[in-house]
Amino acid sequence: MIDPQAVLLEAGLVVDGSGGPAWPGDVLLQGDRIFALGEGLRGRLPEGLGVADLDIVDCRAKVIAPGFIDAHTHDDAIVLRDPLCLPKVSQGITTVVTGNCGISLAPYRTPQSKPPLTLLGADSFRHATMAEYRAAVDATQPALNVAALVGHTTLRFATMQALDRPASGDELARMEALLDSSMADGAHGMSSGLFYEEAFAAPAQEVSALARVVARHGGVYATHLRSEMQQIIEALHEAGDSAFNAGVPLVISHHKCAGPANWGRTKETLALIESLAQRQQIAMDMYPYVAGSTVLREDLVDGVIDVLLTWSDPHPEMTGRLVSDIAREWGTTEREACLLLKPGGACYFQMQEEDVERVIAHPLTMIGSDGLPHDRHPHPRLWGAFPRVFARYWRQRRLFTLEQAVHKMTGMTARNLRIADRGLLRVGTMADVVVFDPETIADTATYDKPHGVSEGVECVFVNGVLAYRGGAGEARVLARAGRMLTRAGYGGY
Repeated sequence: MIDPQAVLLEAGLVVDGSGGPAWPGDVLLQGDRIFALGEGLRGRLPEGLGVADLDIVDCRAKVIAPGFIDAHTHDDAIVLRDPLCLPKVSQGITTVVTGNCGISLAPYRTPQSKPPLTLLGADSFRHATMAEYRAAVDATQPALNVAALVGHTTLRFATMQALDRPASGDELARMEALLDSSMADGAHGMSSGLFYEEAFAAPAQEVSALARVVARHGGVYATHLRSEMQQIIEALHEAGDSAFNAGVPLVISHHKCAGPANWGRTKETLALIESLAQRQQIAMDMYPYVAGSTVLREDLVDGVIDVLLTWSDPHPEMTGRLVSDIAREWGTTEREACLLLKPGGACYFQMQEEDVERVIAHPLTMIGSDGLPHDRHPHPRLWGAFPRVFARYWRQRRLFTLEQAVHKMTGMTARNLRIADRGLLRVGTMADVVVFDPETIADTATYDKPHGVSEGVECVFVNGVLAYRGGAGEARVLARAGRMLTRAGYGGY
């Protein structure tokens, strides 16, 4: 374990993650926790601590904020394979929430996974229990913290021979037992991906039964809806009812109205979500782009929207090209080209900017990157989602205040995902802190060049340790001080 030092972040603009007003002042980190906040802390240090004992960081014209919490990731395996986690730490992210869209690395062991589990890497499934995964994260000690959800689709793979039907009574009982054990080992909740073929046959009753296990442990239920297209209203009602009947808080994953026929319908969906929020705890996460990204599916290739290939097993040489251009070159339709490219992945430009703005500005929305780290040519959200929110939607579009932007990445996420002692700058909370320049913070990753370190993130502390320092030509991860977080100890904010 790295021994954190006392650090004084001095003379910055403190945005504490609560959504309340910012104030000028200092933040003192001692050990792995926040020791003091206020103005002029250098002149009133605690007994036994002198200025010579401090690492002092000049934060003039900079923001001091809680480390960002990525509400929606598929980083389950990459935190073990590449524990420096540069794409995330360089954005100011200090905690990633894994296991989304029904796809988690545990509890499941297999030498070769099948889609959609391949989104986490085909040979990554080596952890038969959440306890094994937790031990692997702790042994690796990545550069950031990990909070895990359990995937419903993963539970189906672990217990069922055929996934094109509802689970039998015995299979459901086995899923409940695996989920119960995983929750006892510290998982924060369960996710589902009913959109995917491997979970589509699961009825609402199967999901609710599992969600009741989550409720007994005080966890949350996050869902990639059964449909984000024409049937989205029905899918939202299903998700709301499943969570309500189980007595568990609900998170709508990457909320969107996908496909040109659905553009503008966020007015309708957000009104429904607000209505559901009158009876149950509900939140959304989203990424700040008009394109989504997932596995190649011919039903999503409609000949209207652009589809950018992110990887293809049979034709890796086509990675980074539009499917329409590939189809033209091959003399096929786009759907025929899609079939020839599978298995693979793609970015689908299926949203309207007005819908993105409407959702991201909503008070129930928190930020999640939904990046896919194993793609050869990933969606730029993997490297740039959080700084892009500041650059495009706060600084340029003024859709919310600076304090609200930070809240969507910190305090709100900690509350909704049951993450204890993170997300707020308070005396005694964990010292996950980011210092950034509000005038220059911006994403550099693009669809053409998706591997781009963001600008304006000055330094990132994880559990009191300086984990990352930014700057032109010198951005680098300095230390790995992350931990596997568990739900234990969450008492709310």
